[in-house]
Amino acid sequence: MRLLATSGYAQVPGGDYSPLLAHDPQAPNYKEPLMRIGIPRESKAQETLVAATAATATQLTKLGYEVVVEASAGVLAGQPDDIFAAAGIAIGTTDDVWSSDIVVKVNAPTVEEIDRLNRGATIVSLMAPGRSPTLVVALSAARVTALAMDAVPRISRAQSMDVLSSMANVAGYRAIIEAAHVFGRQFTGQVTAAGKVPPAQVFVVGAGVAGLAAIGAAGAMGAVVRAFDVRPEVAEQVQSMGAQFVTVEMTQEVSTDGYAKEMTPEQIAATAAMYDEEVRRADIVITTALIPGRPAPILITVETVAGMRNGSVVVDMAAANGGNCAVTETDEVVVTANQVTVIGYTDLASRLAAQTSQLYGTNVVNLLKLMTPDQNGELVLDLDDVVVRGITVVRDGTTMWPPPAVQVSVARAEPKPAVAPAPDPVPASPALRWTTIGLGVLVCFLVNAYAPAPLPEHFTVLMLSVVIGYYVIGKVHHALHTPLMSVTNAISGIIVVGAMLQIGLDDPAIVVLSFTAVLLASINVFGGFAVTRRMLSMFSKG
Repeated sequence: MRLLATSGYAQVPGGDYSPLLAHDPQAPNYKEPLMRIGIPRESKAQETLVAATAATATQLTKLGYEVVVEASAGVLAGQPDDIFAAAGIAIGTTDDVWSSDIVVKVNAPTVEEIDRLNRGATIVSLMAPGRSPTLVVALSAARVTALAMDAVPRISRAQSMDVLSSMANVAGYRAIIEAAHVFGRQFTGQVTAAGKVPPAQVFVVGAGVAGLAAIGAAGAMGAVVRAFDVRPEVAEQVQSMGAQFVTVEMTQEVSTDGYAKEMTPEQIAATAAMYDEEVRRADIVITTALIPGRPAPILITVETVAGMRNGSVVVDMAAANGGNCAVTETDEVVVTANQVTVIGYTDLASRLAAQTSQLYGTNVVNLLKLMTPDQNGELVLDLDDVVVRGITVVRDGTTMWPPPAVQVSVARAEPKPAVAPAPDPVPASPALRWTTIGLGVLVCFLVNAYAPAPLPEHFTVLMLSVVIGYYVIGKVHHALHTPLMSVTNAISGIIVVGAMLQIGLDDPAIVVLSFTAVLLASINVFGGFAVTRRMLSMFSKG
C-alpha cells in the first residue's frame, strides 16, 4: 500500500503533527492497516455534504482502517480540515483519496471519478442503480466493486444503515422550514387583544419517514396538521403525532418491500376529490409520494393549485422524480398567478449539511461494522447476507444488479376456497350475562354462610379483586399491557410470600397448593422482569 506523504496532511492548530503519528511508518508502535478508506470532496455542483465527519472517521479507524480525507472536503458541512486533523485523521490530495482501497462518497461517482479508481477497489455511495443503467455499466467496465447506500433493504436489522430514511427525516423537517419562510406568517394560533389569529393549516401527502418528520415539525410549530397515505396501517403513527389522518374508502394492496404500492385507476379516482378538497383548504402542502423506480405520480393538478388561497405554499419533496404537483419544476421555485408558491428543491437534506453528513457517516460506519466482522481493517463481502447482497451493484466487474427480492412485510393470506370462514363470535345475551352474575352472587353467599372462618373473608377479597381487575385491566389499551407487568409482578410477589407461609403446614393438600402457587407466581415474576429488561435494552445506547 502506498503511504501518504507527511506533506499531504493538514496541520493541527499550533503546528503540532503529533495526532497523526499513527500514520507515520517511523513512529513507535506503528501498525500498517490492511485497507485504506478515502473520503473525497463531492464534485456535484453546490453540494454541501461530506461522507464522513471527524467523529465517524474516528469510528472507522477503530475498525482497523486507515482513513484519508481530501483537503477541504468537509468545509461546507462544518468539518474543516483542522477538525479532522485534531481527531488524528489524515488529510490528503485528490490522488491520495481516489487511490484508496475503499472510496466512500455521498453522490454517485462521475465517469471521470470512476476512471480514478484502482482496479479491484470498492466504491460506496448513493447510486440509484435502478434508474442509472449507464452508471452500472461504467462501474462494471472499471472492474471495481460498487455498493449502493440507497439500496439497503428495508428490514429491521438494516435500519441503522438506511441512508434514505436518515436523509428523508432531515428533508421532511427542512421542508417545513422552507415552507414557513415563504409563508411569511406564524404557524400557531393566538388570541390577542387585537383579535384572533388562526393557526396554519398543513396537509401532508405520504406518511413515510419524510412525511412523519414534516408532521412532527409542523405540529411542534403550532399548525393544525392533516395527513393522508395510501397505507391505512400508518394512521396510528400519524395520530400519535397529533395530526388527523384523512381517510378514503378504498382497498389497498399490502406492500412487501417497505414502500407504498402504486395506486390503481380506481384508487386514483377515489382520492382525486379528496386531494382537491384538502389542498384547497390548506395553507401549506407537503408532498412525499414516490414509487421506487418510477416517475412520481401527479396528485395535485393545475386546477387544484389555481383554487388554492393566495399566499399558500406547496413543497414538493418528490421533485427529483418529476414531482407530485403538476406545477413543480425541479430545483426551482414557481409562483403562480394566484400567488401560490411551489417549491421543487431536491437538496433539502443538504441544506442542513452538518447534521445530514453526521447521519450519513453513521450509516456508513454501521455498514462497515457489518462488513468488517473481525474489526481488522479488512472488508468482507458476504453475499449470503441479505443486506450486503442487496447493496452490491457490481462485484469485481461483475454486474450483480438487481438483487433478489427481499420480503420485509407479510401480506395478509387469502382464505382458502375449500375452507369456510370461521363465524364471528356471538356476543353473550343479556340473559346469560345476568344468569352468570346471579350464580356468582349465590356462590359467594353460600361460601360466606357455611364455610368456616377465615375462608369467607378471603373468598370475598378474591371476588372483589376479580371484579376490580376485570374493569381496570380489561379497559386498558393493548399497547399499555406491558407496563402493567410491574403491577402483576407485585401481585405475584404477594402470592409467593403467602404461599411460603402456608407451605410448612402438615396438611398435604395445602402443601401441594402452596408449592404450585410459589412455582407459578415465581415464573410470572421472573418472566415479567426478563421481558421488561429485554424491552429496555431496545432503547439503551450502544
